[in-house]
Amino acid sequence: MRTNGDKAARQETIRRIIRAHAVATQEELGQLLAREGFDVTQATLSRDLAQLGAMRVSLPEGGTVYGLEDAPPPSGEARLLELAEMILSMDDNELLVVVRTRPGSAPLVASAIDQARIPESLGTIAGDDTIFVAPARGKSTRTLSKKLKALFGKEETP
Repeated sequence: MRTNGDKAARQETIRRIIRAHAVATQEELGQLLAREGFDVTQATLSRDLAQLGAMRVSLPEGGTVYGLEDAPPPSGEARLLELAEMILSMDDNELLVVVRTRPGSAPLVASAIDQARIPESLGTIAGDDTIFVAPARGKSTRTLSKKLKALFGKEETP
């Protein structure tokens, strides 16, 4: 088995699999990759999907699968604006900003936040539909929340 070190080959294989199969979950994609000789962790798979610009696509008969756009995905802050439709709500307390997303979208959105290298953000933790965003040292959650809302087009910058 190849490990996840051969990134270009692995990502090209992911593209091919997503275009050829109706892949509904990361677990299913991981199994298909294993058949192709790639042993990957869920974290690596999430990063690859984010870097490839994979998104959840609703099927007419119900359910969702991964899909790819032909154009290369935008990066940084431009990517955040593109992913805004996946954000349902954003709230903060004294410790964290909590971002609620559509089911299955949190890993993709969290990865985009991390890749944007927002100075106000220390990092993210994502579940299926919830993201915890920690503020950087010396930054308030209120400041981080306002910045994220502005970048996602949910609120004007002050």
